[in-house]
Amino acid sequence: MEFLKTAINAQRKARGEEELKIPEMLKRVRTAADELDMSMDMLKRPLNVGFSGGEKKRAEILQMKLLEPKLCVLDETDSGLDIDALKIVADGVNALRSPDRAVLVITHYQRLLDYIVPDTVHVLYRGQVIKSGDKDLALELEKNGYAGVIDAAA
Repeated sequence: MEFLKTAINAQRKARGEEELKIPEMLKRVRTAADELDMSMDMLKRPLNVGFSGGEKKRAEILQMKLLEPKLCVLDETDSGLDIDALKIVADGVNALRSPDRAVLVITHYQRLLDYIVPDTVHVLYRGQVIKSGDKDLALELEKNGYAGVIDAAA
């Protein structure tokens, strides 16, 4: 919890906003934790110590909800998640969607994109974007793999 307090107020200070007082901060943390099906007991533990994969991902989404960044980068967020945790994380990410925030989701699997529908899909190969499209591109990749896209770009 101390980590969250420090991070939230550092972020607010950087944006020129007033620091949150403890009661207001606790209210925001409780609300965000409830939305992610996280117990307050979990937040009393040191950050990520003894957390399962799903708990770590929920903690990351909680931090994003509370820090309100302009850019979120989620690198293989679906890794190691069971279906229930995947849905909770996806709901949290979807709740963060905003015209004022960019969310970059890096994944190799369509499964996550069934819950977080992308606006744009990019295929990155050897450090370059070789193809871009809408959600249908992700479905094509799931069906046919990456080989055809890579061959076409070569």
